[in-house]
Amino acid sequence: MKFKEKKTNHKVDKVLKKLGVLKDQKGCSSGGKWFGSGKLNKSYSPVDDSLIGTIRTGNNKDYEKIIYEAQNAFLNFRNIPAPQRGNLVRLLGNKIRDNKTELGELVSWEMGKSLQEGLGEVQEMIDICDFAVGLSRQLYGLTMHSERPNHRMYEQYHPLGIVGIISAFNFPVAVWSWNVSLAWICGNVCVWKPSEKTPLCSIACQNLISQVLKENKIINGVSCLINGDINIGELMSDDTRINLLSATGSTKMGKNVAKRVGARLGKTLLELGGNNAVIITEHADIKHAISNIVFGAVGTCGQRCTSTRRVIIHESILDKVKNELKKAYKQIKIGNPLDESNHMGPLIDKDAVSQYLVALKQIVKQGGKIIVEGGTLKGNNYQSDNYVKPVIAEIKNSAQIVQKETFAPILYLVKYKGEVENAIKLMNDVKQGLSSAILTQNLKESEKFLSHRGSDCGIANVNIGTSGAEIGGAFGGEKETGGGRESGSDAWKVYMRRQTNTINYSSDIPLAQGINFNLDI
Repeated sequence: MKFKEKKTNHKVDKVLKKLGVLKDQKGCSSGGKWFGSGKLNKSYSPVDDSLIGTIRTGNNKDYEKIIYEAQNAFLNFRNIPAPQRGNLVRLLGNKIRDNKTELGELVSWEMGKSLQEGLGEVQEMIDICDFAVGLSRQLYGLTMHSERPNHRMYEQYHPLGIVGIISAFNFPVAVWSWNVSLAWICGNVCVWKPSEKTPLCSIACQNLISQVLKENKIINGVSCLINGDINIGELMSDDTRINLLSATGSTKMGKNVAKRVGARLGKTLLELGGNNAVIITEHADIKHAISNIVFGAVGTCGQRCTSTRRVIIHESILDKVKNELKKAYKQIKIGNPLDESNHMGPLIDKDAVSQYLVALKQIVKQGGKIIVEGGTLKGNNYQSDNYVKPVIAEIKNSAQIVQKETFAPILYLVKYKGEVENAIKLMNDVKQGLSSAILTQNLKESEKFLSHRGSDCGIANVNIGTSGAEIGGAFGGEKETGGGRESGSDAWKVYMRRQTNTINYSSDIPLAQGINFNLDI
């Protein structure tokens, strides 16, 4: 789809200059010079349709150059002690701190999320760097007792090699940082293919880490970037030199990655779609519930993988919740996301708007009732034509449109009767399993929700919404969400290979399980 080219916004120019991003930029780097011989990719801001920059993407030859550099770098980088690698991540965190405002603004300009959310995403980068620094001294295994006398057993973790990263447009910088911070302290090198929709954010990040690596005399190839189309993603999926492929995006994309990597029995970390639900029981604090739901539904214009898609409400409070939601939605201000008086910015592009409009038709066609009307917004304040109204619809959980994730600010209200178990059953009755929440003041209800009989999602919250996860916990979900875990807790283990060791320090050779195998030697 062609866009009307507008002059680059002056404020964007200042941000790009501070971050070292050129208007006409090569899209590949292994830490040194920029290069790229592929197609041109033009980045248009969803804020006002202005052309932000033009990127020369990478082709197959560029990809091979990147992998060659990464392979060589790994042989060197793995020899650096983990705490020293952690110090590099600390320095990256400091570099991001120094550029937080500009990087947050660039995220808002190129992706369209509010400035507060853009700054919040950059803060996530800083937080995961801080977390990884401490973790670099805690990459521990276990020591266990052997059944054989004068033997010792333990397990340890070693670097994998090259970690490939495929990221999505909705978190154009944070997902990269989640992966590289852990991958680097574990001794790996990284090759990043960002979303085609947010290439400039990736170039800004590569500039920052390249400065850190150069200042510390680290070999090129530790941090590699290759902007490109689906062909690059498929090359990474098929490449046996990629020891782990971490992919974030749609379920459709994830299935393709899993199939290709699985064909070579490779290792994946998949963070895919969510169809997240909040249960509001009759024992909920309604005022508390409304604020949680509204941010979860309209934050990032409904384009978070943890966005609230469904609200499952007890029949006794359904009308009250509907009325309170309608009041709250009247207060939502839509417009330029860099204007901090606005709550919601645009969708990422025209394709996203089309999917939103199709979903509105399907809601009515499939028996749903629109509670808060949607539609596109026109006028001087909505120059890109990517601005839409947030929608609320009452519909059955079994409706096909509800079972599918639509990346837009559309909220489905589903009624339940009886006990909380009925609500949990509805919540779990989708193919995705990322984030979930229950809003209740009843201890029994919240504990049932968190038990093995409760939420089947990777994230289950009580009295907070589905979005806005902290970096300290493992992030990810079940079922068609992919099963991968990133960020905190022990998610670092996926970036390493596990090895069990047994040492015999005796003069005898006893076999396990008491087996006799006698030879006259």
